[in-house]
Amino acid sequence: MKIMSNEQLVVSYRDALKSGSEKEWIRILKTEIQKRGLKPFKD
Repeated sequence: MKIMSNEQLVVSYRDALKSGSEKEWIRILKTEIQKRGLKPFKD
């Protein structure tokens, strides 16, 4: 899934979590974020 840039990936993940309706999409995005070693939220 190298289609999205890191920034697009994180933004898509945050939006998906806010809507909460696409559980499968959230899981896919989360997996990709972990593969790239990103942190979607600031600590």
